[in-house]
Amino acid sequence: MKRIINEALLCPSRRVFLAGAGTFVAWAAMPRLATAATRDPRLVVIILRGAMDGLAVVPPVGDPDYPALRGDLAIGTGGLEPTLALNSFFGLNQAMPQFHASYTAGEALVVHAAATAYRDRSHFDGQDVLESGMTTPHASTSGWLNRVAAAMPLGDKVRPAGGLAVGATVPLILRGAAPILTWTPPGFRPADNDTIARLADLYGESDPELARVFAAGLEVDKLAGSEAAAPTMAAAPATGLTKSFVALASGAGKLLADPEGPRLAAISYDGWDTHANEGAAEGRLSNLLSAFDLSLAALRTAMAPVWADTAVVVMTEFGRTARINGTEGTDHGTATAAFLLGGAVRGGRVIADWPGLKQSQLYQQRDLAATTDLRAVLKGVLRDHLGLSERTLATAVFPDSLGVRPVDQLIA
Repeated sequence: MKRIINEALLCPSRRVFLAGAGTFVAWAAMPRLATAATRDPRLVVIILRGAMDGLAVVPPVGDPDYPALRGDLAIGTGGLEPTLALNSFFGLNQAMPQFHASYTAGEALVVHAAATAYRDRSHFDGQDVLESGMTTPHASTSGWLNRVAAAMPLGDKVRPAGGLAVGATVPLILRGAAPILTWTPPGFRPADNDTIARLADLYGESDPELARVFAAGLEVDKLAGSEAAAPTMAAAPATGLTKSFVALASGAGKLLADPEGPRLAAISYDGWDTHANEGAAEGRLSNLLSAFDLSLAALRTAMAPVWADTAVVVMTEFGRTARINGTEGTDHGTATAAFLLGGAVRGGRVIADWPGLKQSQLYQQRDLAATTDLRAVLKGVLRDHLGLSERTLATAVFPDSLGVRPVDQLIA
């Protein structure tokens, strides 16, 4: 593998190589992820790295303690910017009209006051727990989504690998024994056609196995070409951030929609650590949410042929403090909001065992308290969408989680 990894550096921009021992054998014989003859489900996991402020994205406008606690970030109340209504208690940041439309159409839902088992405030450790599915940091070298790929029931044989990692490296959530397809979106200097042809000839003469994977990478690159953004791009400024987010989602969506493409994917978006000048209504957070919202629309557009059988999970390592700090931002917190969307989702709801925002109700008198284990949400999706048994989920996918029951009725 070392030689292959080194030679992969010669590969043209956005080309595909695989990570993990045994990859080349598995490439030709991976099972299609199907739980029934009439279903061929897709699952996309989106990680918002940096700890998204759930109280600013899905504000509890009906909680009487919310306005005073959040101050200038208490959108949807007083004279501050309005929110998009979810129900009588929760609003949605107005930077997310595409998600709101999906919610209204019954294809999206929010889970609020959710968190992993992690209760400290390190980004690195929080993301480790989020992706490993364990109860403590550094407890596993494999990720829960890779373990899902390994546990999936067998279906028809297809060519691609079991999961898709969008980015230059495979994140922890997809590391493990199951083979993973990686794709890096536009942004690197592309190789010209002459260079590609020369590499193909070189590999064909010196390493037939690598030549086969290289050819497959070229084919995947064509499928994932994401120059065409979502139609909704015209509704917002085409900033570099928006283009980047949309390119990731559109390219991944095209690969997932292909009949012989992967059925699982993980996408990461950075930049959610809003310590100063958070800008819930105008500014940094609002801009992030707008770009993210358009990326969800791009994903839906790219996956239109299979959207009815798709579930998307959006999660972050932890939330942010309930109170605004002295620099108009928020610090590392605990509970936050998670999202589900897709044609397979039973949406139009906010699921929340609301803990309240009084001083005595805050976790350590500073954070939104966690009342829903994120693993319970993931278990509900994996059981009802992908057909994994509760025993498999509690022992193989999320070890040591026998006491965490799956949330019911998340999938239509």
